[in-house]
Amino acid sequence: MATVEIIMGSKSDLDVALPAVKVLEDFGVDASVKVMSAHRTPQEVTEFAARAKKSGVKVIIAVAGKAAHLAGFIAANTTLPVIGLPVKSSFMDGMDSLLSTVMMPNGVPVATVAVNGGQNAGLLALQMLALGDKELENRLEAHKEKMRLDVMASNAGLEF
Repeated sequence: MATVEIIMGSKSDLDVALPAVKVLEDFGVDASVKVMSAHRTPQEVTEFAARAKKSGVKVIIAVAGKAAHLAGFIAANTTLPVIGLPVKSSFMDGMDSLLSTVMMPNGVPVATVAVNGGQNAGLLALQMLALGDKELENRLEAHKEKMRLDVMASNAGLEF
């Protein structure tokens, strides 16, 4: 298994997961993407979550829409950090996915990013990994500084 496992409830969630994959790849962190559903393959999800830590996984990103129980289901079965990435749905414009992901009961924490926030899910996973990796921490700091400088440069010529 990879350092970061990205689990999608459906193959149709791939477009939302790809920005997370790109961020992780850009920073040289190995990630893999799998399809598993809390509702359609609960036994496989349970087995994955139970063995993930022993397999070297450090962070799990769970991508799901509608009744998005995947992140909580995984978090209930592991002590690894789980990041919920809610997917915009046609039913409630993603609010259903967001609320299903973020409203976890006490004892089952799930970090949650914005609806369709794949890039932030990848960055949050990197920040978690950087807690034990000074080189990765330095690269993230450089990334944030570049973002700051890009914003400052975009202010050029905007003074009235």
